[in-house]
Order: sequence, then C-alpha cells, then structure tokens
Amino acid sequence: MPTSVSPLWLVRPRSDGGQDYVSFRPEPNAPGAAMVEMREGSHLPPQLPLLKRRCHLAWEEAEACHRQLQQEAGYHRSEPLF
Repeated sequence: MPTSVSPLWLVRPRSDGGQDYVSFRPEPNAPGAAMVEMREGSHLPPQLPLLKRRCHLAWEEAEACHRQLQQEAGYHRSEPLF
C-alpha cells in the first residue's frame, strides 16, 4: 500500500444492524519503509464510531492482514463509513 494509495476500508455487517470496520491508511510521513495505520472498530448509526484498536504496520503486513480479513473474517471492501 504505497503512500500514493488512498485509504482502504473493509466492513462486515453485525446482527444488531451496525458494522465492524477496519481501515488501512497510508502514513506519508513515516521514516524509512512505507507504513500503514490500521484502525479497527464498530459503527451503529447514529452513534459515534467506536475505535477498538489502532496499530501501525509495514506495508507488507497490512497487505497480508487485509487479505486475511477478507478471506477468513467475512469483511468486504467498502466506501468510507464516516
């Protein structure tokens, strides 16, 4: 996920009508290798989104993580939720 790439959003629906989300956002100011900020959370409109976890990954780790979420955890690509 090079720094010129826009953020990637993955979502999966929940039984309560909300959605779990994971967003991958390139960090253009990361020194050295390309880094990605990954945010995990949930959203049930009209409530504010809940951020559950935030971490920083190398580009290769982020690619592997987003593939795993799609293949094994039921997430799919989406437009930004908010």
